[in-house]
Amino acid sequence: MAHLNLWSLTQPVGIIRILAAILTCICFSLVATVGYSSSPYWAWCMFTWVFCFFFTLLILILEFTTVSAKLPFAWDDSTAAFAILASLMCLATSIIYPTFFTCNTCHREIGASVISWLCFGVYAGEVALTRLRPSGQNSGFLSTLPGIMKILETFLACLIFMSLERQQYVGSPGLQWCVAVYSLCFIFCIIIILLTIGQLTSIPFSFDKLVIVYNILAAVMYSTAMVIWPLYSFSNNKRPNNCGHLCPWDKLVMVTFMTIFNFIVYTLDSVYSIHLVFFVSNQ
Repeated sequence: MAHLNLWSLTQPVGIIRILAAILTCICFSLVATVGYSSSPYWAWCMFTWVFCFFFTLLILILEFTTVSAKLPFAWDDSTAAFAILASLMCLATSIIYPTFFTCNTCHREIGASVISWLCFGVYAGEVALTRLRPSGQNSGFLSTLPGIMKILETFLACLIFMSLERQQYVGSPGLQWCVAVYSLCFIFCIIIILLTIGQLTSIPFSFDKLVIVYNILAAVMYSTAMVIWPLYSFSNNKRPNNCGHLCPWDKLVMVTFMTIFNFIVYTLDSVYSIHLVFFVSNQ
């Protein structure tokens, strides 16, 4: 039978989560009063604040009622992973929203931007607290460096999807290949994360070596996209003179940089995973 755990709300991590829930609620409430925008960047910002608010509140409720102790997956690992993801999402939102949606007289937008930076600071503080575990306390996969890189890979893929528009790649086999690379790598990365959280990695062969193979293939695929996307996107396609905020040409640049960043992350993930499996584990 579940009982109430007041300590979960009064400990430092609990207080930080309460602050995060309040701040994210203020953010999406302020932006909602301004009005709806059809921009995918606006949708991303609103999704970030609502997503972070909902799951932070859910974590608080589950820990307060001690239901979290009865869940069939690694709870501490999942909450640590959420804090890392939320900090990344809030960081991106804190840059994107003021860049595209604020002006000198946009007081509510400016207020939302400032509070969004506070949200990032709060979630970064939670990451620091959850990463600084007592000596001897084990951390799950998503709290380790390979797990963090998996979270970063999915996050960067989300930024790519946010900037993609159908007319950018329709009729171009090269760009369609790039979209296939982004989609396939994202799907398999999510599968790896879910299998790890659900502790479903007991398979007839080494799961760690399977992940290494995936990381190498993903890095190779992203290396092709890193070359093909800008080659096909910017060939005879200069930035228009009347290209202001939310210009479609700028989205091509966004996809290009996120592709490069994700290639770097996948490469580092591959190298570090090979080091762990073939060198550290054999010592």
